[in-house]
Amino acid sequence: MEHLPLFIKIKHRPCLVVGGGAVAARKARVLLARGARLMVVAPELCPELSALQSQFIWQNDVFNEAYLEQQFLVVAATNSTEVNARVYQAANLRGLLVNKADDSKRSAVIFPSIVERLPLQVAFSTGGNAPWLARLLRARLDAILPKHWGTLSRVAGKFRHKVQSSFATPAERRRFWARAADDVTLNHLLAQGKIAEAERWLKQSIAKPQVGEVILVGAGPGDPDLLTVKALNELQKAEVVLFDQLVSPEILALIRPQAELISVGKKAGHHSVPQDQINQLLVKQALNGKRVVRLKGGDPFMFGRGAEELQVLKAAGIPFQVVPGITAAAGATAYAGIPLTHRDHAQSAVFITGHSKQDGKEPNWASLAQSRQTLVIYMGLMRSGHIQQRLIEHGLAPSTPVALIERGTTPQQRVISGSLIELSALAEQVVSPSLMVIGEVAALSDSLAWFNSKAAEQAQTQEQYA
Repeated sequence: MEHLPLFIKIKHRPCLVVGGGAVAARKARVLLARGARLMVVAPELCPELSALQSQFIWQNDVFNEAYLEQQFLVVAATNSTEVNARVYQAANLRGLLVNKADDSKRSAVIFPSIVERLPLQVAFSTGGNAPWLARLLRARLDAILPKHWGTLSRVAGKFRHKVQSSFATPAERRRFWARAADDVTLNHLLAQGKIAEAERWLKQSIAKPQVGEVILVGAGPGDPDLLTVKALNELQKAEVVLFDQLVSPEILALIRPQAELISVGKKAGHHSVPQDQINQLLVKQALNGKRVVRLKGGDPFMFGRGAEELQVLKAAGIPFQVVPGITAAAGATAYAGIPLTHRDHAQSAVFITGHSKQDGKEPNWASLAQSRQTLVIYMGLMRSGHIQQRLIEHGLAPSTPVALIERGTTPQQRVISGSLIELSALAEQVVSPSLMVIGEVAALSDSLAWFNSKAAEQAQTQEQYA
């Protein structure tokens, strides 16, 4: 990288723009908005610059080096390559900050793309290589950055010293501000422009004892692009993350680098950390005042024992939140081209787990063995023979289509299709994590599958250009 990102105070500093066209106008507008004492040197001005003329000094002239005297920043923005080069060379020899428009290689200063929630500013640049990419990023950030965060920044500035004196360590101060930025009440007050009420809320919050919190987050079925925006925000604020085996490395890479990661991974037939110990870890970390994310694959309330963990937290008096995730029944089937319902094939969908507590009762097989419904079974591989037998015994046709989706939504996804009478044999061909889909809609995968072919095409393209 050749350029160091900096924010420079330009207010009241003398700046020079050489050129009178649209590019010069764009640069002039940025400088004027930040209070620069601006001079423009050009034989004529475009309409946009003419409209701003009362805000700068116009020298109706061609460039000469005398105009560089006592300038702080210089912009070469004429339509002449030769003139721009002369401006750059002369300014560079004098050690001035100089920007040569549309030529990052000849610029000591680059004008970045900016998203503003004043006084908050987010600036970024591609080093002049891909201005279109910077514009695209700016549009995306502008859409997701809360409009009232500029107000939050101003209000927070008033309380900065109070927070520093009230909380002993940087970690405690960071934790306070992270919770404040996330608080529904404070955000509502700021969005409504109720500044006095927001400041009163902050005063009261500073005085309250700071306690830990647990956020139960669903990581989705595997594809990191299926992570919700709220889930991503929580991963970026977490101080401690307890994660399961099914959470993909790509999602773990999105967690803030400073967070402590604790694997409590579970695989079929094996628990690396007993559930009681996971519960106690959550309680311990929260009692230490930490912002703890409990990260689970899929949705934490879909056969994920999330409710059991929250009950322990509730009993311990620890506050918590829940961020739902896309469950495998929705994500993996969509990526396999299997609609859960279809007007011609299934009017309902039922989700069950393939195993339960040791003393758990058998499911109501008669209600599950119904035609024109989709049966989705989590964690059913080890009991596939039993599931096959019981469904057929209760009247479901042996020819009923089935599909096993292995590692759904990931590049390693495989879909094995067949009929109910073949279920136990099909299960031997796949590994966990896999999802069973039983019902007429399973047969639609052959015609509606899209993900595997797209993934194969992308892999072939990457190999071609490797």
